[in-house]
Amino acid sequence: MKMRSIFLLLFSLVCFWSSAQSSRYTFVFLNTRTDKAELPKEEVDKLMQGHMANITRLATEGKLIVAGPFDGGGGIFILNTTSIDEANTWLSTDPGIQANRWKLDVLPYQPRIGGVCVAKEPYEMVTYNFIRFRSNIHKETVGDYPVLLKRHDEYLKQLAKNGNVITEGIFDDQEGGILITKGDIQPEVFENDPAVKGGTLLFEIKKLWVAKGAFCEQ
Repeated sequence: MKMRSIFLLLFSLVCFWSSAQSSRYTFVFLNTRTDKAELPKEEVDKLMQGHMANITRLATEGKLIVAGPFDGGGGIFILNTTSIDEANTWLSTDPGIQANRWKLDVLPYQPRIGGVCVAKEPYEMVTYNFIRFRSNIHKETVGDYPVLLKRHDEYLKQLAKNGNVITEGIFDDQEGGILITKGDIQPEVFENDPAVKGGTLLFEIKKLWVAKGAFCEQ
């Protein structure tokens, strides 16, 4: 709870200083490393303090639009740039990243439902369901990929009609995409996705803690 309180305070700075300037961004996954070095608590705390300070710096410079942790570890950033090189430069001064506390995925991102917005005060922190789709292209699936991806897009459009979808977006270079919902969805729903059934997409579901309005939802 202490970490969440600190995150809420820092998120207020993100919302105050940041502004969305385009419809394309850079999405950063901070994936928990299972092989990270075991460190004394004091050193871990120092790294996390530096990590939070870096979040504040990126926010005050207008570079960070959205930040949120996953239940169980890790989290996301959405950065206000379309340049992967620039994003990596912004991230490179984070002490936690320097210490390899997370494995990063840094991806070009374009929302197709919802968007990326600066949350309005007073900030309300909410928990959403976060679904990540990963491409699974190999010699057995590559031939079916274009057709199944189109059917996947149509499937998500149908899901969005129930009003449960907060945002949906894609990454470049066949890197998959994300779907965020405000209500629980059973894994079977995604197991029935044509691209998942066809083996060209894999999915995982997590809980994301983030400010309401960060994805332009009401």
